[in-house]
Amino acid sequence: MATTLWNIDTTHTGIHFSVRHMVVAKVRGSFTKFGGTITLDDANPAASSVSVSIEAASISTGVEQRDNHLRSPDFFDVAQFPALTFQSTKVEPSGKHLKVTGQLTIRGISREVVLEAEQLGIAKDPWGNTKAAFEAKTSINRGDFGLTWNQALEAGGVLVGEKIEIALEVQAAQAQSGEKAA
Repeated sequence: MATTLWNIDTTHTGIHFSVRHMVVAKVRGSFTKFGGTITLDDANPAASSVSVSIEAASISTGVEQRDNHLRSPDFFDVAQFPALTFQSTKVEPSGKHLKVTGQLTIRGISREVVLEAEQLGIAKDPWGNTKAAFEAKTSINRGDFGLTWNQALEAGGVLVGEKIEIALEVQAAQAQSGEKAA
């Protein structure tokens, strides 16, 4: 099979995260506005690539006050840094899975991250469009990206944990002949 271009289907894709809150609980959230492409080379997976851009202001945890704080200069500073981006630099087969290494940029700070990914399959939808599904996960230290705001707790510990768990559920539509990556 030749190299194929896939556009991330934002209506069937989820970009989720979780972080410890007050040491014992977890806050979960997602980003609701994003876009990107996946280039797959089945014969040579190392030639595959991923490119994603996320609107930082689209963060949603289900609590408006918290979301507004996350958009502020204390965290994402969306006025100055409107996008989070990921650009792969290497794709490696790892058994039935893929290790997708790339540059994640948050608040203008880029760090290498490795996504543990799995291609779940390819199928045609009822309208004849070819779709591919993937799952991926990773974790990052938020301080590595300048997300350092915190508050000490009276009983010990801090309000917001350092480790952010990221989980992606991606569906992508095969690009039409002649369509180029965005």
